[in-house]
Amino acid sequence: MQISLPQPSRAARRLGVAVAIVSISAALAACGSSSATTATSTSTTAGGSSGAPVSGSVDLVAYSTPKPAYAALIGAFQATTQGKNVTFSQSFGASGSQATSVTAGLPASVVNFSTALDMQKVAKAGDVSASWASTPTNGMVTDSIVSFIVRKGNPKNIKTWADLVKSGVSVITPNPFSSGSAKWNLMAAYGAEIALGKTDAQATTYLTQLLKNTVAQPSSASNALQTFIGGQGDVLLDYEDDGIYAQTQGEPISIVTPPQTILIQNPIAVTTNASSPAAAKAFVAYLLSPAGQKIWGQQGYRPVLSSVAAQFKFPTPQKTFTIDSLGGWTAVNTKFFDPANGVVAKIEQGLGVSTSSA
Repeated sequence: MQISLPQPSRAARRLGVAVAIVSISAALAACGSSSATTATSTSTTAGGSSGAPVSGSVDLVAYSTPKPAYAALIGAFQATTQGKNVTFSQSFGASGSQATSVTAGLPASVVNFSTALDMQKVAKAGDVSASWASTPTNGMVTDSIVSFIVRKGNPKNIKTWADLVKSGVSVITPNPFSSGSAKWNLMAAYGAEIALGKTDAQATTYLTQLLKNTVAQPSSASNALQTFIGGQGDVLLDYEDDGIYAQTQGEPISIVTPPQTILIQNPIAVTTNASSPAAAKAFVAYLLSPAGQKIWGQQGYRPVLSSVAAQFKFPTPQKTFTIDSLGGWTAVNTKFFDPANGVVAKIEQGLGVSTSSA
């Protein structure tokens, strides 16, 4: 299954206000049924923020992929009565590296990571509350899935995970020891094999074959996308939303939804040392409001509010599984991504790829 979207102008995307963004929902309507979500909506109205005006500066630290989406979201928030006096500084990069930077002292008011694992890291350091996940959306602000990004028209006819390990197929995925996206990608691959009835040993063998076919492992999802757009590789493992963004920028790519894939859940939190706590909390509340979630959906992210998700129709894989079905991030990280003894670390070391943590 492929997603084909209309192309808004680059200028429109820079405006940062929801009305300036060409809605993706109509193009997605032909692709399948809506994303399944369980969270309930907040009290903020669909038209904007209902809170009292706040002022101050928000230091946003996030993983690399949602940078374009935040241009729209920040502009829309600042267009509300509540957010008109709020200013922003922004830092984007590989999720693991961003989490490490926050624990090392990078100023942060709001943190948005690729994985709950990175949020747990900053919580352990005391930079966010230990109860960050105790919210109606379980601490999550967006959903997505792992997709295959291929050349326009899919010349290698890549449709399933089995196609990625065929001779002559070159794969790109970020380095899992710096990138949260890469961890999602590899667990999607492993979990897909399990979903097909394979054993743990068989699924591990598949990971070895997949990484042998991998010709580049950039530091982040955004860097991996640029590597692919630059002409390297036949298929990129990536967030669905990253592929959607590339399409809206006119890049000659197609998005293939694999039959089996993982539900990506991206966490957000206000830090314990935010310079302007009221402004940071108001911004996060806006991101989780129906208005904010609608903009996320227009940007290609699957809303975590069921009421908003119902307005969009994203592709429905034959089988969607979660990280919890594979043991949860803590167990998965130890088993697969421990830099010395993890399953993936040993495969990467055998291929000469760095496993040093960012």
